[in-house]
Amino acid sequence: MDANSFLNDGRILPEDVLDALVNLKQLVFEVTDACNLKCKYCAYGELYFGYDKRSESFLSIDKGKAMIDYLCSIWNSHAPNAARPVTYISFYGGEPLMNMNFIEEIVAYVEEKNAKREFIFAMTTNGILLDRYIEYLADHGFNLLISLDGDSQANAHRVTHAGESSFERVYANVRRIQQIYPYYFREHVNFNTVLHNLNSVSSSYKFFLDEFGKETTISELNTSNIREDKVEEFLFLYKNKSESIANAPEREELASRLMMGNPKTYDLLIYLHQYSGNVYKNYSDLFINREQHHFCPTGTCIPFGKKMFVTVSGKVLQCEKIAQHYALGHIDENNKVVLNFDEITTRFNACLDKMQPQCSRCFRKQSCSQCLYYIHGIDGSHPKCQAFMGKAAFNGYVGECLSHLYDHPELYEKLLRDIIVD
Repeated sequence: MDANSFLNDGRILPEDVLDALVNLKQLVFEVTDACNLKCKYCAYGELYFGYDKRSESFLSIDKGKAMIDYLCSIWNSHAPNAARPVTYISFYGGEPLMNMNFIEEIVAYVEEKNAKREFIFAMTTNGILLDRYIEYLADHGFNLLISLDGDSQANAHRVTHAGESSFERVYANVRRIQQIYPYYFREHVNFNTVLHNLNSVSSSYKFFLDEFGKETTISELNTSNIREDKVEEFLFLYKNKSESIANAPEREELASRLMMGNPKTYDLLIYLHQYSGNVYKNYSDLFINREQHHFCPTGTCIPFGKKMFVTVSGKVLQCEKIAQHYALGHIDENNKVVLNFDEITTRFNACLDKMQPQCSRCFRKQSCSQCLYYIHGIDGSHPKCQAFMGKAAFNGYVGECLSHLYDHPELYEKLLRDIIVD
């Protein structure tokens, strides 16, 4: 394959930003930056930079309502792609249950709106306060993502500000939900586990399956925006997911059960969907010459293409995972939403322009997953993409994918038939 056969010269326009908002999939409110835990690997903790100073602030209800009003005005004046689109309203922190008043007010406000779409409420929580608010959350059908790393030993990094374990309290709260709200627990409660030096993919997966009959999502520590003076501490905590799976005694069974949670299977999925020539998303794809298809380089989402994130101070970003100085707008002191589509487009395209020389030579640009905002030096004039692949590296990637398929031929049908790449 010729690296230059795909035309990565696509650029976004202001109307692309508007279209993303019209079809917004998820609105995330950082309802507070306060937290009742002090996890040692917290993305807003001492290992990382790139976020605004934590000051135990609470997002005002007026700012939250202002954003709902702003979006509803767009939703009610522009036709979405779906007959009845679905938008998730998610609450994030800090620990969001520490600002329960905001959550209740926003839920009531959204439910009063005639926005011609379905709303689903969701929350990421550490579980400490679930005993106080589970009745409300269950009554409103909240999708809960509970952060828990496994058993008491595996959870030892998730401590209170006094350094005490949080495991027993969270475990008791989860058990209570399972017993009192069995249907809600089965349909709406899920878990996220952070992989680190005190647990493993195998032990954590087994814990949730044995204790709650649930599978957990297992995430590696964020490897971006690490403070220079904390690199050694980070490396002590960090554990690679693929290596953890490979080191498990039951690695073949574990890899099979994890499916898309296995990095090797996920890479194979992307390879088959992007390079096999056997995947078409719709009938129109049958008539498109893919080698003449224009697209934006890098794996960065179009602003608001997947979600909108509103910080506790009212900054508006396209994602909660990127540094907060990349805000695209804000909610001002008069509770007015300030989003300039022309400025957003110009800034986004300027970053793409910086990467064009590298992207045009990259052999994996067709399936790139590298976010612009995590590229080293993207704020300067000579950024360097750590995901760049020359021909030799790409051939190695293809070899690894095909080797995994050779070892697991049953995956071919499963990945092409059952899995959709968004």
